[in-house]
Amino acid sequence: MIQSTSSLIRKYAVPGPRYTSYPTVPFWENNVEEEEWKEAVRFRFREENRQRGMSIYIHLPYCESLCTYCGCNKRITKNHQVERPYIEALLKEWALYMELFGETPRIREIHLGGGTPTFFSPAHLRMLIEGITAHAHLLPDAVLSFEAHPASTTLEHLMELYALGFRRLSLGIQDFEPEVQKTIHRIQTYEQVERVVRQARAVGYESINFDLIYGLPKQSRESIARTIEHVERLKPDRIAWYAYAHVPWMMPAQKSFERWLPSPEEKLSFYEFGKQQLTEAGYRDIGMDHFALPHDALYKAYESGNLHRNFMGYTAVDTRLLVGLGASSIGDAWNAFAQNEKKIEDYKKAVEAGRLPIIRGHRLHEEDLLIRRHILDLMCRYHTVADTQALGEENSRLIFNALQPLCEDGLVEVKPLSGQLTSIEVQAAGKPFIRNICMAFDLRLHRKQRKEPIFSSTV
Repeated sequence: MIQSTSSLIRKYAVPGPRYTSYPTVPFWENNVEEEEWKEAVRFRFREENRQRGMSIYIHLPYCESLCTYCGCNKRITKNHQVERPYIEALLKEWALYMELFGETPRIREIHLGGGTPTFFSPAHLRMLIEGITAHAHLLPDAVLSFEAHPASTTLEHLMELYALGFRRLSLGIQDFEPEVQKTIHRIQTYEQVERVVRQARAVGYESINFDLIYGLPKQSRESIARTIEHVERLKPDRIAWYAYAHVPWMMPAQKSFERWLPSPEEKLSFYEFGKQQLTEAGYRDIGMDHFALPHDALYKAYESGNLHRNFMGYTAVDTRLLVGLGASSIGDAWNAFAQNEKKIEDYKKAVEAGRLPIIRGHRLHEEDLLIRRHILDLMCRYHTVADTQALGEENSRLIFNALQPLCEDGLVEVKPLSGQLTSIEVQAAGKPFIRNICMAFDLRLHRKQRKEPIFSSTV
């Protein structure tokens, strides 16, 4: 059994997307101009606002120090004079969206990401959230969450954001081991994390998430075991157990620790070991890289079949309109995507000029929407039903040929249903390989590998 698992790890240890969208960003055709994006947002808002409401992601890119493992869009500075001008730019961008809506937006979800959202003072965060909700309706069941660095999160942050409606926070731990923290320049003590967790629970936060990463330099099974022991003591409600993404051509700082990185086989064995430890601690596997305790809303959404996934990752909130605010943010109008300027100066210049700061985008074709639904079902429910007639003969052949080795290895079960329908069920052994399974449905990836046109007009 150990040899079998090891051989599967070697066989499927290939880079793959996280599939927070389909098509993934490298396959976007950049066929969305500003006016087209506006129309896509208007249409989706009319369709969804009264029924589902909308989601908002806000990117706060500033950090006081560089974490060398990080692949996020960020700006390193200790100059906190940048806070207010950036908040003002965010509110100007939101005002541009408000002009499109035509009626009061109903907000179901707000997430503050980064960067380090707690780089910003509590007063400036209040200015931001009150500016957004001033002429919007924050729904009674809205989910408000933020990402936080334990070393920079104060009791005042926790109290101010709680007063604004935030009930969930995500702490970027990555690893508790001091030697690993030193190597990736992400340093926070166990005591700092314990303080934030204790204060957050005392204030009234309902869900606390820990971000952890496997595959970091100088990690070992022993160090991961010690990290999980700390996790067990603090008992966060959710765990994101991410794979480290090594992209030194994009993030040169990652070159500083290349010689200490584990092999692909070691990396996936770390995942399996961590998963086993988390399961024994009472956490349930709810989707790629994510675990939750049975009482948590994310687990309940998974259990009921209502789990959703978007550019913010897994969420219990299923909306079809996501507005992304801030430098590098991505918006999703379900049949169209758009990403903002990545450079803060270019982002601010655009909103100052009164235009939405989008730099690239994609309008989804009928085929894209079909494959998006299959990948979403696999990522959130470990199951999908394919209609071979809707897919078309050639696309069905590509997908099922790619699924064949996964079936032979016991990772998925493909079972014919009535008519043209086929059930694809991820098996327990296949859950760690969910990216590989989703890649079987990625028609754009198949065509790239075959050096064919990326989009087929047959569907």
